[in-house]
Amino acid sequence: MSQTNHFGAPVELGRHHFYVIIPADSSLAIRIVEDYGYEGDDQRGGVTVVRVILARQLWAKIRDVARRDFNDRLKAKKQGTGSWNTGTVRMDRFLGRELCVLAWAAEHATPDECRIIAQKWLALRPEERWWLYSKTSSEAGLADQMNKGWRKALYCALSDGSAIQVGPKISPKVKKQEEQENMRLFDLMKGNV
Repeated sequence: MSQTNHFGAPVELGRHHFYVIIPADSSLAIRIVEDYGYEGDDQRGGVTVVRVILARQLWAKIRDVARRDFNDRLKAKKQGTGSWNTGTVRMDRFLGRELCVLAWAAEHATPDECRIIAQKWLALRPEERWWLYSKTSSEAGLADQMNKGWRKALYCALSDGSAIQVGPKISPKVKKQEEQENMRLFDLMKGNV
């Protein structure tokens, strides 16, 4: 079994992992960074990417849920556990992906919605979180892409939906004759004629 530290991050230098930067000033946002290491996947060695910049108030609402979930799984693998200390906290690359999914959903939320988001995130299997990370990061995985596609969809899927603004639907315009024809076909299908 390989040596790890913090939240399952490899001790060896140059390995693909994530890290969370937690400033000492509690008013400053946290950053979740993916570090491909110099042995990076897909020819991306030496690259670091900021995936999320999350307001500290929102981070405070989701961090304990993530910590408990990750530590329970690390204990099951007989690995050391981690905590969210100020500074840089390193993570296994798969746990980092899961944390990004949670943070991406929370970045659009109110502090009250974060509890619901965290509970729905907990209900997802790790494999489902990895899939959501893959879909989201390929389209809107950078810190400044928070209002795009899958990134917003995570909020919609994991929140209670009360603050989601959906515009009025556009109804197709049909002529009266077409509408009557459609109703006649519907009645035929139901056997009402």
